[in-house]
Amino acid sequence: MHAGSTCALAEAGSTALQTLLGFDYGKHRIGIAVGQDITGTATALCTLGCPNGRPDWDSISRLIGEWSPGALVVGLPLHADGSDSAMTRAARGFARELEKRYRLPVYSMDERLSSHAAKELQREAPGNDREGIDALAARIILQNWLDTARHA
Repeated sequence: MHAGSTCALAEAGSTALQTLLGFDYGKHRIGIAVGQDITGTATALCTLGCPNGRPDWDSISRLIGEWSPGALVVGLPLHADGSDSAMTRAARGFARELEKRYRLPVYSMDERLSSHAAKELQREAPGNDREGIDALAARIILQNWLDTARHA
């Protein structure tokens, strides 16, 4: 994996048919979470750096190979009124590229409050580094998607 990444590999036997990966896309870092729709839970996994402002596709490919997700969830950073921002368009482009590269279903999830919630969680659990916020935000995005999907 890229030298700037903070990702752990999956333990043997920890993947399942209902595994999902969630992404908090940013131009400098991408937070990643893993979840199971059978249990409805998500866990912060890691944060990848974006060398030269581009996603670390090699590391993302390794994670997808390791976890074998059935689907991917990308957070959409919308304005408070629900309209798109420049980052929303960038996140949609990232989602399209994920779909093209991995041929997996890619879902989007409103992430307007995820970064704020991640900062609050980080304050409650001291010792996390700055990169941890992105993985926590990815966990919140994926958890919100799982909660929404369970009630749909």
